[in-house]
Amino acid sequence: MRRVIIIPTYNERENITQMIERVMAMEECFDLLIVDDNSPDGTAQLVRNAQERYGERLHLLERSGKLGLGTAYIAGFKFALEHGYDRIFEMDCDFSHNPDDLTRLDAMLESKDMAIGSRYCKGVNVVNWPMGRLLMSYFASKYVRTITRMPICDATAGFVGYRRELLDAIDLDRVKMNGYGFQIEMKYSAWRLGYEIGEVSIIFIDREAGTSKMSSGIFGEAFFGVLKLPFRRIKRKTNIQ
Repeated sequence: MRRVIIIPTYNERENITQMIERVMAMEECFDLLIVDDNSPDGTAQLVRNAQERYGERLHLLERSGKLGLGTAYIAGFKFALEHGYDRIFEMDCDFSHNPDDLTRLDAMLESKDMAIGSRYCKGVNVVNWPMGRLLMSYFASKYVRTITRMPICDATAGFVGYRRELLDAIDLDRVKMNGYGFQIEMKYSAWRLGYEIGEVSIIFIDREAGTSKMSSGIFGEAFFGVLKLPFRRIKRKTNIQ
């Protein structure tokens, strides 16, 4: 069973080295793929430095510029599928997602096709967010559930594990949303294709270092993109590996 964690980065110099060391020290073996969007702060160079220590367990995919969260993950998914990984995880670099929770997501993939690290499946488990952002996130998930009828408490979650069979079935080239709406679209596609989705309750802690990438444009894309989802035809990819 080969496992890889995909972490997109843009200006994460303050977090990347600590995150790599934390993942590599875990008892359960996870490889790590960093997808860096040409960070001007030298994030990619720190990953290259770490590759000298961790070798083939640490991968770096460098892109030409800030191309968006969704395309970063899609590039990472394609890399993971091409390199024969069985379970693929996505998470943030800023420690808002606790790497120790990866083992619980992995355990859920024994019985589910997608495992979501959920902030809202057991109350509200968010620490250090301003009230405005917390309310926006919480009601965004309520909004998604109302529009799509998708039975998921945290539709915008970015801490997710996939079985490769699920990613193989989704036509990644047809995924339209690129910001945080990408997270909603991936979950919706999996649900519409009939795959089993589970949620693991996590505690989400706001970043202490670096800056958030949230913007009004990202929020707007997700808000209006959700309205279109029920009218889209979600088809299984025909040339599954």
